[in-house]
Amino acid sequence: MLLSLLKILFFFAVVLVIALGAVHLSETGQMLRVEYAGTEYALTPVKAVVALLVLMVLAWLVFKALGLALAFIRFIAGDETAIDRYFARSRERKGYEALGEGMLAVASGEGKLAQDKATRAEKYLHMPHITNLLSAQAAEVAGDKARAGQIYRKLLEDDRTRFVGIRGLMRQKIDEGDTATALLLAQKAYALKPRHRELQDTLLELEMRENDWKGARQVLKDKRRQGDLPQDVHIRRDAVLALQEAAEVLAQGNSISAREAAISANKASPDLIPAAVLAARSYIAQKDFRNASRVLEKTWSVRPHPDIAAAYAEIVPDETPAARLTRFDRLISKNPNDEESRLLRAELLLAAEDFPGARRALGDLAEKHPTVRTLSIMAAVERGEGADDSVVRGYLTRALTASRGPQWVCDKCHNVMGDWAPVCDSCGGFDTLTWREPETRATAAMAAPGAEMLPLLVGAPKPQPPVAPKVEDVPPADIRAPDAPAKPAAKARPVEVAHVAPGMVPRETDYVTVEPASTITTPEPAPAPSEIRAAPQPSVRPVPATDPEPTLIRPDVLPPEDADWTEGKTRP
Repeated sequence: MLLSLLKILFFFAVVLVIALGAVHLSETGQMLRVEYAGTEYALTPVKAVVALLVLMVLAWLVFKALGLALAFIRFIAGDETAIDRYFARSRERKGYEALGEGMLAVASGEGKLAQDKATRAEKYLHMPHITNLLSAQAAEVAGDKARAGQIYRKLLEDDRTRFVGIRGLMRQKIDEGDTATALLLAQKAYALKPRHRELQDTLLELEMRENDWKGARQVLKDKRRQGDLPQDVHIRRDAVLALQEAAEVLAQGNSISAREAAISANKASPDLIPAAVLAARSYIAQKDFRNASRVLEKTWSVRPHPDIAAAYAEIVPDETPAARLTRFDRLISKNPNDEESRLLRAELLLAAEDFPGARRALGDLAEKHPTVRTLSIMAAVERGEGADDSVVRGYLTRALTASRGPQWVCDKCHNVMGDWAPVCDSCGGFDTLTWREPETRATAAMAAPGAEMLPLLVGAPKPQPPVAPKVEDVPPADIRAPDAPAKPAAKARPVEVAHVAPGMVPRETDYVTVEPASTITTPEPAPAPSEIRAAPQPSVRPVPATDPEPTLIRPDVLPPEDADWTEGKTRP
């Protein structure tokens, strides 16, 4: 604004000076006399002004003529002239046209066309930092990885394109599976541009793949400082990385550093179950049972888990079942209505041989939410209360195809993992594992072929035998001789039960085969014939032997050689 005002004032000043000069010349009326080569020229003021203007035009023409002559001489000598600039502008226009068409070809996926346009642009333009980038992208689209790698290495020589070259080589190493080299390149690129979001995420992922938990925590800290990560998310993810770092340090034998890292991870995220378990075990190693119990009880109140119960049992490992039940009441009371609390109480009551109490603690979970664990507990309760073997086998048969219950499930790809990890094995998602029941029942799919027929093979419970009549009411024909051979008892089949600590979820490897308990009953000796009344009772009909209900079998499966019901028979 001030500059414009000064320009206007200067223009008016010049006009004013010219006007005053013209007025002065017109008032004086004097003549301008110029003498040249003995000749005197007398000019009026108006003629003097016109002569001055003509002289200025002639001077301008002379200077232009001299410039043209000088340009012609420079053209002959090979220097840059207007003609050269014309051809240069033509080449630049063609180069930019090829550059634009090459970028469009890269965007549309036409690799061959993009390479041709990149070569043409490189021919007309003297800008290697742009044309080399287009050539590298065109080679990648065309599938020529070697050519792209060579061009990316050329980009490293220029400060303007060094970051692009490092990033391109990093992406190639990631595609090749060389994560170690890709991590080094990512660290170099991160040093050049620490605020690059995509590079931050890539570097974080590579550091977790290479188990560089300390570096990953530093990247998270930088993201939080730059405002790219919320505070609560940063605390949670930092706790996950601190937990994994503690596990790595503990594996190397440094228990002190691992203990401190585990305790800090638990303080940052109390609902992180593995952190609570590792912190509690660190306190147990220090004989600090009070803090160990406090950490586990706090986590149980937020999210009950079998690993927490197992760690709580490690506080006093040699206590009796009754004492353990009393001590665990404090843990269960933190979240008594949760399903895990009910299952834990039922298991503790089973260990104390309080089978009715275990049934009451379990409630209707076996009907509303049948899982391997609930059905196994019901089978143990039925066995402890002396139920028929077919009832126990029925629960165990249902457990073969039942759900495994809550497991570590990835929220992104729904992958089921046996143990917790900071990264999913399937999709590589970070902190995506949640303790919940899978949406699809994978256990039923993994069951052996023919498992759907197992309930038919087990059969129904055996009916209770009728009350035997009095001896005097039995006719002699129905009394077995004392020396008659006894009917062989049915051979008890082994069953599979879960052998786990209270609060633990049984897995495939936890099932062991045990022989079912049986009661050996010595048959009473048959009464002597002399002690039996020989007088027949016509009014009493003989009581036929009650045959058990036949067991259903699959018609497409041949019975084994040692089956109980095949004794004395031959296979057709």
